[in-house]
Amino acid sequence: MGFSEDVAVVGMSCRLPGAPDPDSFWRLLRAGAEAVTPVPPDRVDAGTGRGGFLDRVGDFDPAFFGISPREAAEVDPQQRLVLELAWEAFEDAGVLPGGDAGVFIGAIREDYADLRGPDDLSAHSMTASQRGMIANRVSYALGLRGPSFVVDAAQASSLVAVHTACAGLLREECSVALAGGVNLNLSARSAVTAVKFGGLSPDGRCHVFDARANGYVRGEGGALVLLKRLADAEADGDPVHCVIRGSAVTNDGGGAGLTVPVRAAQARVLRLAYRRAGVDPADVRYVELHGTGTRVGDPVEAAALGEVLGVGRPADRPLLVGSVKTNIGHLEGAAGAAGLLKAVLAVKHGELPASLNYETPNPEIPLDALGICVQDRTGPWPQPGPRLAGVSSFGMGGTNCHVVLAEWTGDRRSAGTAAGPWVLSARTAQALRDQATRLRERVEADPGLDLAGAARTTATARSTFEHRAVLIAPDRDRVRAGLAALAADLPFPGLVRGTARRPGGVAFVFPGQGTQWPAMAAELLDTSPVFADRMRECAEALAPHIDFPLLDVARGDAHEVDVVQPVLFAIMVSLAALWRSLGVEPDAVVGHSQGEVAAACVAGALSLDDAAKVAAVRSRAFRDMPGVGAMAAVPLPERDVATRLTDGLWIAAVNGPASTVVVGEAAAVRGFTESCERDGVRVRRVHVSTASHSPLVEPLREQLLADLGDIAPRAADVTFVSTVTGGPVPGADLDASYWYRNLRQRVEFEEATRSLTALGCDVFIESSPHPVLTGPVQQIAGDALVVGTLRRDEGGLDQVLTSAAQLHVHGLRPAWERVSDGPRAHLPTYPFQRQRHWLGEQAPEPEAPEPEARRAPGDALGLVRAHLAAVLGHPSPDTVPVDLPFRELGVDSHLAVELRNRLVGATGAALPVTALFDHPTCADLADHLNGDRVANAPVALSGSDGDDDDPVVVVGMACRFPGGVASPEDLWDLVSEGRDVISGFPADRGWGSGFGGFVDDVAGFDAGFFGISPREA
Repeated sequence: MGFSEDVAVVGMSCRLPGAPDPDSFWRLLRAGAEAVTPVPPDRVDAGTGRGGFLDRVGDFDPAFFGISPREAAEVDPQQRLVLELAWEAFEDAGVLPGGDAGVFIGAIREDYADLRGPDDLSAHSMTASQRGMIANRVSYALGLRGPSFVVDAAQASSLVAVHTACAGLLREECSVALAGGVNLNLSARSAVTAVKFGGLSPDGRCHVFDARANGYVRGEGGALVLLKRLADAEADGDPVHCVIRGSAVTNDGGGAGLTVPVRAAQARVLRLAYRRAGVDPADVRYVELHGTGTRVGDPVEAAALGEVLGVGRPADRPLLVGSVKTNIGHLEGAAGAAGLLKAVLAVKHGELPASLNYETPNPEIPLDALGICVQDRTGPWPQPGPRLAGVSSFGMGGTNCHVVLAEWTGDRRSAGTAAGPWVLSARTAQALRDQATRLRERVEADPGLDLAGAARTTATARSTFEHRAVLIAPDRDRVRAGLAALAADLPFPGLVRGTARRPGGVAFVFPGQGTQWPAMAAELLDTSPVFADRMRECAEALAPHIDFPLLDVARGDAHEVDVVQPVLFAIMVSLAALWRSLGVEPDAVVGHSQGEVAAACVAGALSLDDAAKVAAVRSRAFRDMPGVGAMAAVPLPERDVATRLTDGLWIAAVNGPASTVVVGEAAAVRGFTESCERDGVRVRRVHVSTASHSPLVEPLREQLLADLGDIAPRAADVTFVSTVTGGPVPGADLDASYWYRNLRQRVEFEEATRSLTALGCDVFIESSPHPVLTGPVQQIAGDALVVGTLRRDEGGLDQVLTSAAQLHVHGLRPAWERVSDGPRAHLPTYPFQRQRHWLGEQAPEPEAPEPEARRAPGDALGLVRAHLAAVLGHPSPDTVPVDLPFRELGVDSHLAVELRNRLVGATGAALPVTALFDHPTCADLADHLNGDRVANAPVALSGSDGDDDDPVVVVGMACRFPGGVASPEDLWDLVSEGRDVISGFPADRGWGSGFGGFVDDVAGFDAGFFGISPREA
């Protein structure tokens, strides 16, 4: 493949012998450690007594990937391992899964299928066993729409997968590609096959290029890289571990035997790779060998390398070579990916690990003459010159692959300056705690960790799940302590936790007077440019109408009504701008008394200039009124308060079911208060000297109408819910007469809040210096999420972020990327909650509910959970989440039918076959069984990408099909004549019965034509 541009390695993951992740793998390599060990008691011995093995190969976290325990036990552990590695590679890169990402996986066997007996077959068995599903399951689980397939090129498979992935990127079939391989040695059949092949080392070690070379030792595991076009990776700020400059794939084309390598063919793939990469082979300092340690293979590989890269080098600049198989064994289908990962890490760190088990050069390999030297000790990358490396992988059938790597020399982003929140999430509460532990350990282990970049990585480069936590911490010590508290499930200042739900509409709430406190805007004016800019705009809009320096007062204190109200207006409008800068947009607004002016401005019904004028004129009208009024808040329903009113008293506001405000002349309010207190009703005096929302303000009507006669209300951008009418009001109606009614009529806050809930709002944000309406809103709106913004004496950006964190943990994600900076940090990946899942070891099926309970409509949720637990293989109904979609729980089409049939039998309900799709959670389905109807969200279908115009022509055809079809002409005759060639089961198959489409004489073959012996044929 000729590379038109470089490809970046932006993410890595692995599970290798002795190395559960790339960091561990690099430590193993640098230490010169060997992870080949005696065969564990629960694993199969290939006859050498040694091998490279993974720990707990049967463990898996199926719930994370939406797989039921019942299906998980059947799924090939290779599929399960690649699922986890795929997720970890995305997280290592800080790239969110999805879109047109491609999946290219090398794999050559299905050992798990050998373990499957007749009793282990089920509807899952086909997808659970097929090799192609290793890649396809990743695409399905992560929502990846790019190419997705398994490459089988024998032992070259995984490196060929990388080559193919690069081609897909450069052809723009995908913008991100997962590539690598997997190999697990699980069955006695494959072990015996390896022994019979005759390539294993009797002493269980790979002696690569050594005189003791006598074969390879088997290893297992998997490794993936995440790839992007280099230009895209740099533009996206991705971490670039190294660069793939080019690659090539060829085949021997026939040699002394099917599995005997050919020097000329290997030399050809090397020349082709370096020519396509635009790299002079003489500049390459290291090659990661295929290096199996076999007597035939090693000399051939060395000769080809010497011919292309080694001969003619200065004696002090030999080509250095090594093989990871000496550390972890031969991973066969995943061997190339393991070698690639070693080379990527070496290029990235500028260090070459030792190739083990090398003492005496193989006499058949003239290293000096070939210009080659085995890297037998760990040391620095040789200087001078760029870091250039090659990686080889060869398949036993003659497939040769070579990939060319180079150090990335682009500009790295500088450390961050603004540390934002640490944002964590997980599928389960325990996984969330485990993630906190991992992060704390990372912070403690790396004093040089850029905290700003690390926080930004958690907030912007990780997927978001149900169980959530946000930590606002200003320094390293607070970060460590906060993460420790989260891990221990303890409270901590700045730590917010919750479980996300599906949020509805968002309402901004703007209170009236009474939220002010000294220096309430000082911190934000100094720390938030968005807030400060909007405050300056408000000050300019208010300037023609006020006689005091607004910004100075916002930093200080205010008492007079004509000062307090304009300042509060500016702060509320500016806090709304700050929320919007965090990506939180209102679907509706509501204001209490003077708060309606800010609400109208934020809704777009009034321009800032008009809103500023209304706020100033309204407050100045109070200044000119005689101070004869008073107010009192009473914790009683409106109807009870009404029976206590006497002359000179009115209800000014109904804030909630048991929250009413009384207004009137000062003496009357005082008498009302004393009467309530004698009856044991606690009354709170409101510190105002005006009597708004009562007939006492009627003398202001004409002046107010005249002063506001020139404002120009307009259609609102978001719904304006009026506390004058209790319902939505068009923005164009907010003229001078409306603002007089706002001053004169009582505040229908309870009715307005109920209108907001009826409109679908279940997130309420009070945009004010101190929350005063969150309590009434919560009382009215029930389970809605209600948060403030600032609090008295807590007026900084941290308090805003803490309020935003409340939204996040309950399901509404702010735009965290706007409050932090810094490069993406290398952080621990997701803590999978693994348990063993193995054939024949499924959890026992829960007992079905008793018939009487099954038919009780009130227990529909318990009924659904009980039967779903039985269908999925959960040990108890209590482990079945009620709000997760059935698909995420692992319910596929046939399990959906099984669950539907169980429920029909248990309830007698006429459930359609689409019931689980129409009602996609346990809670929704239970509501349906109880007689409710749950609306379904529409499913958006994505369009397909266009094809290019470069035609491909068909120049030859061949086929064998049922009905005696032996050529394309036979096939055409069959279909044109409309013949049906479905037949009974052939007698020459030796098994089976029934009907199907069968090829005639399937055992017939001309072995001699292809040079194959009858025995091998």
